[in-house]
Amino acid sequence: MEKIVLLLAKELNIKPAQAEAALQLLDDGNTVPFIARYRKEATGSLDEEQIRNLETRAQYLRNLDQRREEILNSIREQEKLTPELEQQIMAAEKMQVLEDLYLPYRPKKRTRAQIAREKGLEPLASYIVLQADTPKTLAELAAPFINAEKGVETESDAWKGAQDIVAETISDRADVRALVRRVLWQNAQLASVLATDETTGKDFLMYKEYSEPVRLLPPHRTLALNRGEKLKYLKLTLNYPEENMLTELHRFLKIKSGSNKFSEMYAAACADAYKRLIFPSIEREIRNELTEKAEKQAINVFSVNLRQLLLQQPIAGHTVIGLDPGYRTGCKTAVIDPQGKVLATDTLYIIGSQRQQDDAEARFVKLVKEFGATLVTIGNGTASFETEEFTAKMIQKHKLNLSYLIVSEAGASVYSASPLAKEELPDLNVSLRGAVSIARRIQDPLAELVKIEPKAIGVGQYQHDVNQKELGNALGDVVESCVNHVGVELNTASPALLGYVAGVSSAVAKNIIAYRNENGRFRNRKELLKVPRLGPAAFTQCAGFLRIANGTNPLDNTPVHPESYELTEKILAELGCKKENSGSPAVQLAAAKADPKRIADRLQAGLPTVTDILQALAKPGRDPREDSPAPLSRKNVTKLSDLQIGSIVKGTIRNVVDFGCFVDIGLKINGLIHRSELSNRRFKHPLDVVSTGDIVDVMIISIDEARGRIGLSLKKVPESR
Repeated sequence: MEKIVLLLAKELNIKPAQAEAALQLLDDGNTVPFIARYRKEATGSLDEEQIRNLETRAQYLRNLDQRREEILNSIREQEKLTPELEQQIMAAEKMQVLEDLYLPYRPKKRTRAQIAREKGLEPLASYIVLQADTPKTLAELAAPFINAEKGVETESDAWKGAQDIVAETISDRADVRALVRRVLWQNAQLASVLATDETTGKDFLMYKEYSEPVRLLPPHRTLALNRGEKLKYLKLTLNYPEENMLTELHRFLKIKSGSNKFSEMYAAACADAYKRLIFPSIEREIRNELTEKAEKQAINVFSVNLRQLLLQQPIAGHTVIGLDPGYRTGCKTAVIDPQGKVLATDTLYIIGSQRQQDDAEARFVKLVKEFGATLVTIGNGTASFETEEFTAKMIQKHKLNLSYLIVSEAGASVYSASPLAKEELPDLNVSLRGAVSIARRIQDPLAELVKIEPKAIGVGQYQHDVNQKELGNALGDVVESCVNHVGVELNTASPALLGYVAGVSSAVAKNIIAYRNENGRFRNRKELLKVPRLGPAAFTQCAGFLRIANGTNPLDNTPVHPESYELTEKILAELGCKKENSGSPAVQLAAAKADPKRIADRLQAGLPTVTDILQALAKPGRDPREDSPAPLSRKNVTKLSDLQIGSIVKGTIRNVVDFGCFVDIGLKINGLIHRSELSNRRFKHPLDVVSTGDIVDVMIISIDEARGRIGLSLKKVPESR
């Protein structure tokens, strides 16, 4: 434990006491959001990212220690553990180093070298490795080992078996593998050739004859090459001149070039070891490591995009018409009130006959006027552009006090067919539920999107090419973090939303809903303890993240944890206020002006906790999503024919990837800002410059109507805009 704590502190650049406290809290079953928010004194205010990194790294180090012990026990049982080897194993800080050290002692299938050892040919192998000078001929040396019964019928058989032993011995050496690994990482190239005709492999023509050093290969290119290989459109090879590597190995093994007959055999065994045993193994290792790094990067990009999408600012106070576009089946339409309640549904055939179009126009205008709709949300799927044209035409023709937004409909069909959707909207068919989801996504993106499996939300890159379990876990962590960051209204939350609250399982979330349905709204947080299977431990984890508006205790509608209510009342007394008035403007003003350190010292309380309580009192009911940019609404449709190179337009960042970002500028297709057009300043990743949901001014730098591509630039837009 102590060794792991010290390593974690060093690697994460934190104090050992912080690492130890966080690790102990995790081991005790506390959730990451709870530790980050309510155990700041213990951890020294480590944030969620630091705690998750610590948790992941600690698991790796524990697995490393477990594997180290297994290896030591295995070698002890073989009675081959020397003090030097034990020291090397104890000093290993990577799993790969451990496995390299264990390789000579790992139980193997019956190899050529093992068969040769069984034939008693090891003494001949020693001659080769020592490159001994001896007056005896090869035939004389081999003669004692020729034995037809053992399968050594000739001198050639004897020396061939000896070379197999030498080759495996070379291959099993950890230092040899480290050398090969280092040289290949520094100098090898990953090359690809097209393995099919150009029509079938049209999406991979840029990799038709492609080669790039592995040390420079960007993650997204690794995943693209892997996808081409998986589809059998590309053939990939790791290339490095064999003669160059053999020169390195000869120097390292001190093979005396042309010195004697044994040196020649040693060189031949070395070549065999490299080609047959070492290179294929290291090639797989390098390819796997490239893939792991690429997947980690892709998952990280997906996670950041998802977080920004979930934390987009809600648009409150609107009666919204949600349009789920379609050609043959019509445009599914739902009207919802500002609280998300369904007021009406319809199907509009805006791309049918003239009679159908006239009918769609009349019914659309009627819905707007009857329910006082002020906002339209349009799904970005099939027929989205035509639906946008229809909406813009209606606004202009009928002078409607209306604007519209294009929203991602990713996952809407997944939600529509889910048991949750059936439970929430039992009277609507599957197709109309999608329109409701599209409308609600703008009112509260977080509350609506948590109903969908995170992988189906549609941001990121190469999501189907990465480890699905790791992707699911990472995205689940993001959703959990966002839900707890914002907080959840206990009396209105869906089971999907409640299931992401720290300490609340999906089963307990259903129990909360059942209790609410049976007993009415919760009046205070303490009432949660009456929910089946929600005991004191779960209450401690979840209570601070659940809000109760207009309850019996005003502090229940703040991020203040019940364990700190007594401290909060003391702080209110210091401010000259009472708990009953905790939401009043006077309390807010006093809390905003208060000195946290002075109060913490007077009350002998932790400064981070006092600071958080004062912030909660200063801005009760504050939604942290208010800091995000509001979505961009439109009244007029943008046409490609209206645009010219050099034009500056406003758009919304829809997705950020390794090579740039995609921007919705009101067209059927999103434009691309390549990373080279993002900024004049140096940056590591596009996420350092832009975020999903950002509203930006961009310059159009290229238009390719035939391929449906629009090139954009952010850095060419004057900074004064």
